[in-house]
Amino acid sequence: LILLVILIQTLFFPLFSSASTKEDFDSLNSSIQSEAVILIESSTGKVIYSKNGEERNYPASTTKILAAIIAIENCSLDEMATVSEYAVTSIPSGYTNANIQVGESLSIRDLLYALMLASANEAAVIIGEHISGSYEEFVNLMNEKAIEIGCTNSHFMNGNGIHDDNHYTTAHDLAKIAQYCMKNETFRQIVATTSYTLPATKLYPYNDRTFKNTNSLIIVNNNDVENNYYYPYAIGIKTGFTTPAGNCLVAAANNNGLEFISVVLGSPDKNTRYVDAINMFNFAFNNYSFMKLQAKSNSITTINIENGTNDTKSLDLLINSDVNVLANLDNRNSTIEPKINLKENLSAPISKGDVVGTVTYDLDGLSYTADLIASHDVEEKNNSLFTLFLKIVAVLVLI
Repeated sequence: LILLVILIQTLFFPLFSSASTKEDFDSLNSSIQSEAVILIESSTGKVIYSKNGEERNYPASTTKILAAIIAIENCSLDEMATVSEYAVTSIPSGYTNANIQVGESLSIRDLLYALMLASANEAAVIIGEHISGSYEEFVNLMNEKAIEIGCTNSHFMNGNGIHDDNHYTTAHDLAKIAQYCMKNETFRQIVATTSYTLPATKLYPYNDRTFKNTNSLIIVNNNDVENNYYYPYAIGIKTGFTTPAGNCLVAAANNNGLEFISVVLGSPDKNTRYVDAINMFNFAFNNYSFMKLQAKSNSITTINIENGTNDTKSLDLLINSDVNVLANLDNRNSTIEPKINLKENLSAPISKGDVVGTVTYDLDGLSYTADLIASHDVEEKNNSLFTLFLKIVAVLVLI
């Protein structure tokens, strides 16, 4: 039993490694089996690992992530949407549905849970028609939103991921979409939910439409059988599958505030997509952490304000916020020199707390910037002889 526990920990939750980040990176690289994957840190968007992350791939049902955030941003969750005949009949045979009936009225909340947990394809059409009047206009809205988020190589033909040769994205674009979505608390709550039941309606008077989340990373067990791919730090997001796309997964994991997003596209089977995601997350948590480089109110440098009085012109520049940098094992002890940029024509008078410039730290391709503020008041030097001269000249002019 002890040996079994150790084996499970080694496979899925390795202890903090003493190896270098490069050695761990090479090990991760050799383990990835899916066609395209990417791993980013959520707050900065920094790419931690990528394999074919910029290549076009079919996203399958991970498409629904974008449809969901548009619904959340454009609707109240309590709004009611009526199901059209097109929304139900337009879904090809073999694609997932939630047994939603033509003519039913369901809340946007209900439809979002059906969309993201059960991967109900008709839910995307119902939401799209409700928001934009037509499904085609909603898809246009999706493409506009993708560009706004920063996607550079994506084109969507629908809101649910039903296969179309012109419906594509990249692992990196999907990671950007997920990063954007995870800033929304409603979205985070939905994708972390393990099960949901649609309410009974007049057209469907039963309470048997209960859906379990298809993302095994957040499911402790399935039908009382332990789930081998449960990951304790996982907090969402969405699975996908079509034959052309293969198995897909967009996932997020958070450990004490450190959050990563992984995207897996073109995986040969369901299990592999979870293993690839877990391996990426373990690599990230074992090798990366946020390091406090500077604490709020630390003095960064001292400058002289030339027109300040003798007792106030020496000014300490204080940083106005903590600077936390994302560091890995190999650069955690690096010396990072600050880049200070002062305001032009900086002169007295200056009040305590005034912003007088910025300081920037560069590490591993990322820049971290904070304001610099004055530590005390700087009074303007009063040139009494010059002032007296001006007064005399003014009096002579008046005379």
